[in-house]
Amino acid sequence: QQTSEFFGVITSAAVIGLVVMLLHHSFGIGTEQLPAPQATLMKLVVEGVMDQNLPWTFVLCGAFIAVVVELLGIPALPFAVGLYLPLSLSTPIICGGMVRWLVERKGSKSDIKEKRENGVLWSSGLIAGEATIGIFLALFIYLQDKWAALQNIQTPLIGKIAQGTWDGIISLAVFAVLTILLWRTTRLQKAN
Repeated sequence: QQTSEFFGVITSAAVIGLVVMLLHHSFGIGTEQLPAPQATLMKLVVEGVMDQNLPWTFVLCGAFIAVVVELLGIPALPFAVGLYLPLSLSTPIICGGMVRWLVERKGSKSDIKEKRENGVLWSSGLIAGEATIGIFLALFIYLQDKWAALQNIQTPLIGKIAQGTWDGIISLAVFAVLTILLWRTTRLQKAN
């Protein structure tokens, strides 16, 4: 068992390291295409501590707000995540919470638990699928750049992804369809 765990750790570390390098080369971690707000936040904290210029006023205000939020009965961690994530990432979280609230309004405890599990499984599949597609896109962009460099081509072969005026409308429509499908998936009942 320890040998299997050892190989699992080595393999996953190598694969994750290569994927992070691929994403950084293709999109640039911390850029507009791949913002990485958690990593950026941790970078700011580490640099502030190392350079001894951490804005302690903001840190103490955040700690005070966390204490007040906890005293009000609201978990501080989800509250804090909602504060530092951009609106484009907070909106799906809010929509998911609203779908869960709608689903859990009626039904017995076992029924609600089954509905919650359906929603979590479906949402996890969406997240895993999006991550996998993102890796394939990064690999495609990386290979395109290498091919263009080998052929001494000055312009990219496929251009920029998600460019144009209709992209926001199409993205919003797809998001609405996925939200409705999530709501319907969580309402599914097992056949008796």
